[in-house]
Amino acid sequence: MLSSANTQSLGGKTTGIQRQIVVIAAAMVFTGLGAASADRSKPERISPAEAVDYIGEYKSVCGWVASAKYARKSRGKPTFLNLDEPCPNQVFTAVIWRAARERFRYRPERKLLRKRICVTGTINAYRGQAEIVVESPRQIRIQK
Repeated sequence: MLSSANTQSLGGKTTGIQRQIVVIAAAMVFTGLGAASADRSKPERISPAEAVDYIGEYKSVCGWVASAKYARKSRGKPTFLNLDEPCPNQVFTAVIWRAARERFRYRPERKLLRKRICVTGTINAYRGQAEIVVESPRQIRIQK
């Protein structure tokens, strides 16, 4: 809480609500919470090759779908969208697991192949490669 000396430096008497607002705003600034909110509203766009440098960060990875595969016989029935470089030389993969795939109104491996897309989400590392696990079709935008 603010001391009476701090209260006077704010221009006189403050109410309890004003003090709470100041404390919350200060906490957001010091923890970076304010900046994190802004990052999610319009994430930075990066290339598939750059994605490995942003593990754990929320970004939009934009590139050409060089190869795509629906592994229906694999556990979890994943769909793999490899950007800029085809499998087995992929530098970035968007992974869509079965539960998320059911939310799509189209077959991602067919509709998105050879298209330029941006995939937005938190970048993870899997076996040394960067990936984003897609939970919703809204995470993928086809570019013109």
